[in-house]
Amino acid sequence: MTVYVVDASVVVKWVVEEAGTEAALSLLKNYDVVAPDLILAECANIFWKKVRRGELSAAEARFAALMIEGSELQLRGMLPIWLSAIELAARIDHPAYDCLYLALALKEQLQFVTADESLVRKLRQLSDPQIRDLALPLKDFA
Repeated sequence: MTVYVVDASVVVKWVVEEAGTEAALSLLKNYDVVAPDLILAECANIFWKKVRRGELSAAEARFAALMIEGSELQLRGMLPIWLSAIELAARIDHPAYDCLYLALALKEQLQFVTADESLVRKLRQLSDPQIRDLALPLKDFA
């Protein structure tokens, strides 16, 4: 089965109904998915923001977190990829936390799926084909 690296912008859509949820669920149903374990902190932060804005209750945020915990998402440790992420961040002038997903995709020779279309556009403007073609927009899985 094909494996993709996913970020929090995709995973949160598995458990919170929002634009892109259908595509995110299709991805989860039809493919294997992996992410650096940083994703848990990123999802937790997204849930906190949603609680703060009144979009979720604290109980709903906890339930959403438990659903992610019980999902088929395979987590990878950050230590083997963090130096590569730092190098990528400097090279493409982009935040290192996003570059952890890119570094994992490069290390495992996978493609990265994100709902962050501005990141996909940014990568597609790079001259290095290895990085330029690394990311796919979530909408491609709708």
